[in-house]
Amino acid sequence: MTPRDLTFVLGGARSGKSMHAEQLADDSALPVTYIATARVADDAEFSARIAHHRARRPAHWQLLEAGVDLAGAVTRSDAPGHCLLIDCLTLWLANVLCPAEGEALPIDRYHAQVAALEAALVNAHGKIIVVSNEIGLGVVPLGATTRLYVDELGRLNQRIAALSTTATMMVAGLPLALKTAGLA
Repeated sequence: MTPRDLTFVLGGARSGKSMHAEQLADDSALPVTYIATARVADDAEFSARIAHHRARRPAHWQLLEAGVDLAGAVTRSDAPGHCLLIDCLTLWLANVLCPAEGEALPIDRYHAQVAALEAALVNAHGKIIVVSNEIGLGVVPLGATTRLYVDELGRLNQRIAALSTTATMMVAGLPLALKTAGLA
């Protein structure tokens, strides 16, 4: 049985987490599928962010825009000798809990989505790199919806970190090892 190869990269906004994850994927020398979780931007600033990410990626990488079914995207794209880069859980969670169409998934269906993602990552055969924001270092948010989001992202990050073989926290462009393969 091939051991799981799951790298988790997290950090704050503009911490360098995506660039670090992209470098890890490139360094793997494997074919890469970039699984994007951002929905189409409806404002100029977010459109510029997406364009910046696109311009930075090698042209030969495959792109898959995941939508809400991130587990399905992982399962469809996973293969031995292949690298998947998921960027990022933060936007995926926003799409699930606050969809553009209005109605959020009931919390039990959201938990089912998380369980399906966890199963897809556990059963993966290739190298997986997952990016997420660490947003729980600040004050407790005032609104119930924002608190729900922060709480659920914290729980999701904990689950992915527990599954990972390697975890890195990015701070000011510097990678800080949280968990290294073989020493978990």
